[in-house]
Amino acid sequence: MSTYRDFAYRGSARATVLKTVGTRERRSHLTAPRVPTVGIDIGGTKVMAGVVDADGIILEKIRTETPDKSKSPKVVEDTICELVLDLSDRHDVHAVGIGAAGWVDADRSKVLFAPHLAWRNEPLRDALSGRLAVPVLVDNDANTAAWAEWRFGAGRGEDHLVMITLGTGIGGAILEDGRVKRGKYGVAGEFGHMQVVPGGHRCPCGNRGCWEQYSSGNALVREARELAAADSPVAHSLIERVGGNVHEITGPVITELAREGDAMCIELFQDIGQWLGVGIANLAAALDPSCFVIGGGVSAADDLLIGPARDAFRRHLTGRGYRPEARIVKAQLGPEAGMVGAADLARLVARRFRRANRRRVERHERYERYAQAIRNSSPTRPTQEP
Repeated sequence: MSTYRDFAYRGSARATVLKTVGTRERRSHLTAPRVPTVGIDIGGTKVMAGVVDADGIILEKIRTETPDKSKSPKVVEDTICELVLDLSDRHDVHAVGIGAAGWVDADRSKVLFAPHLAWRNEPLRDALSGRLAVPVLVDNDANTAAWAEWRFGAGRGEDHLVMITLGTGIGGAILEDGRVKRGKYGVAGEFGHMQVVPGGHRCPCGNRGCWEQYSSGNALVREARELAAADSPVAHSLIERVGGNVHEITGPVITELAREGDAMCIELFQDIGQWLGVGIANLAAALDPSCFVIGGGVSAADDLLIGPARDAFRRHLTGRGYRPEARIVKAQLGPEAGMVGAADLARLVARRFRRANRRRVERHERYERYAQAIRNSSPTRPTQEP
């Protein structure tokens, strides 16, 4: 068993955690200790953990299935701890960063709500830092992915960046002057729930016409399944590919057929891309970034999706022709972006942890030197004879 695990199991004092690093992120990441940290990406189906160095290189990665959402939060915490302790047997871990698919409060201590897990106002940071005996940082997974793309991927060199993650729904994050903009309550970037079609498709959030109902993995699969269920002639290839089982139609199947030239699947991506471009134009009007980075599983379609999005963006951009246009690029780090970003953000709290430990050691050494000096200066009492 490693020294780290021994230390954790002895129930040592809870590690010092930096409560707020947001206002100093741009400056701090340049001077953060170049030590390995662990990043955790928690999604609806998997928990991925990896040791990441200061250059964003993954030294080791492991993953497991996400515990069923009906289970208690402690079950998920146990899973995270097992992964971190496993990695710590082979690596010197200085901090842990967690990217959670949910709303995280402004202090990055609680998960306010997670749609795929039983987290409701869950004090995740304190619960884990107490068990792991190293600092823990918690953030939204889109924020951590955006940070990774800004530091190591498609957003390098950009001062005003917006990331859009296309998966089951739509997530997002805003970086301005190298700082993640989390909003007053920590839940900024929920772009998927902007209303783009009043009275449109019902969204699981309870509203109608949300952007993610028209430009997401769910939207893509819904449209394809509706055509297949109606036995549309244009869906013949898709029906044949899944053996007539409509429920076997998934995003990767549609993407594969589109790359093979299937006209209907290409058209579905064009529709999704058009709506993506409309939403990006709205965000450009509100935020005026220099770059939009498109990530998430659906972005694997590349120009089948991003090409139509760029065209629609140019058509719907406010003041088009009289203003600079933001770049729209595909994310570079793939599904590991959230994990890499969480680990890199954790390095900011690792510095505070290391400084606190160093001060404790120095203070202890001063006390020892002082005590030794007192002992050396005290006259030796003569031994009394009986």
